Amino acid sequence: MVDPAMTVLVKAVAVEVAAMLKGGLARLSTPAVQPVLLDVKQASVYLGRSEQAIQHLIFQRDLPVVRMGRRVHLDRRDLDI
Repeated sequence: MVDPAMTVLVKAVAVEVAAMLKGGLARLSTPAVQPVLLDVKQASVYLGRSEQAIQHLIFQRDLPVVRMGRRVHLDRRDLDI
């Protein structure tokens, strides 16, 4: 024989789990906005290299840069190639 209290408890847990899954799936379906231009530090993290290695590639002109005044930025699309 099924205990009515147990049935109510199971249904309550099922509702909670469904709500948690729905919230988690909603976060996964919404893509995070990522910046197009990265500074040297962000580019080093993105590529998994040191900042000095990125600066070396910039000075050798192996990586194209976007300059804004004195600031140096790298286009994410150039890093993905």
